[in-house]
Amino acid sequence: MESPTDRIESLFQRLETFTITTFELSKLKLLHTTTIIVTSLIVRISVIIMISLFALVLNIGIALFLGELLGKDYYGFFIVAAFYLIASLILHFFLHRWIKKPISNLIIKQTLQ
Repeated sequence: MESPTDRIESLFQRLETFTITTFELSKLKLLHTTTIIVTSLIVRISVIIMISLFALVLNIGIALFLGELLGKDYYGFFIVAAFYLIASLILHFFLHRWIKKPISNLIIKQTLQ
């Protein structure tokens, strides 16, 4: 028959084992979540970079084409710059919520998995 001291010692050993296991499990869950978030961001950032380079070259081509049509190359660049100014104002005032909310939801979703 076990003495009360042996039972308490056994209980503390189980508690220690449980605590260590819980801590290790928490570390692994954190590592898993961090890995998912970082890899997702890397993929998205690389796609954004490639699309940005495409857009940059396309915009230079459009500006040169418009400049050739208008007689001066810099006119085309002014027109393209004005287009982006108007587009950015529209995005800032009207579509800000449409961009901010999905990104916030993505981060929350990835964190809670």
